[in-house]
Amino acid sequence: MGKNFSDFFLSSECMIRMASGWFYLSCLLLGSLGSMCILFTIYWMQYWRGGFAWNGSIYMFNWHPVLMVAGMVVFYGGASLVYRLPQSWVGPKLPWKLLHAALHLMAFILTVVGLVAVFTFHNHGKIANLYSLHSWLGITAVFLFACQWCLGFAVFLLPWASVWLRSLLKPIHVFFGAAILSLSIASVISGINEKLFFSLKNTTRPYNSLPSEAVFANSTGMLVVAFGLLVLYILLASSWKRPEPGILTDRQPLLHDGE
Repeated sequence: MGKNFSDFFLSSECMIRMASGWFYLSCLLLGSLGSMCILFTIYWMQYWRGGFAWNGSIYMFNWHPVLMVAGMVVFYGGASLVYRLPQSWVGPKLPWKLLHAALHLMAFILTVVGLVAVFTFHNHGKIANLYSLHSWLGITAVFLFACQWCLGFAVFLLPWASVWLRSLLKPIHVFFGAAILSLSIASVISGINEKLFFSLKNTTRPYNSLPSEAVFANSTGMLVVAFGLLVLYILLASSWKRPEPGILTDRQPLLHDGE
């Protein structure tokens, strides 16, 4: 029995070391892409759209794309990958659950502030709210995000839920986590397109002539797509998933009492 436990421990350590190298390389790329998504959006709003304010003007609107990219894409995507950290595979899960919930809460706060910015601008300028496909996608993603966070907090963080209930809801929680990120990316892409159509329709160089602002904004959108695809890849890569308690991964040899 002692030999089996020792072999299992050593095999787990080896698995963690093997997964860590590629995982942290992917995380480095992911961090670079996420930072570029936010910085590119800030630069776009600052250089071409006049900067930021909090007074109901168009400059208040400029907070909206920055905060939504930061909250619903970058912070949300990063929070989703907490359980892919090899260090989370061993030891108690509670610290990782707290980190997972805290990062998602930060993402949600940024998102809410981003929504306040756009609704305040629309109301101040007497512009209709929630009429475009972009807004429908975005508000759906935010609503699902709120439900997802509350469900996760109530079922997976608080100690009252049974193992049976958590096992039942875990696949649903994982599915909607990826679905919300996908909806967020779709909302960001449609939002970039919508912003460019509105901003460049009465200029000397319209959107279809591909001025420098359009090239930069389109490139920002491609960065968002690349970030989202990498997050989804890491989430789906079976070799980076936390092994279930008592279940050995395919890389590990089966241990029998007679060995």
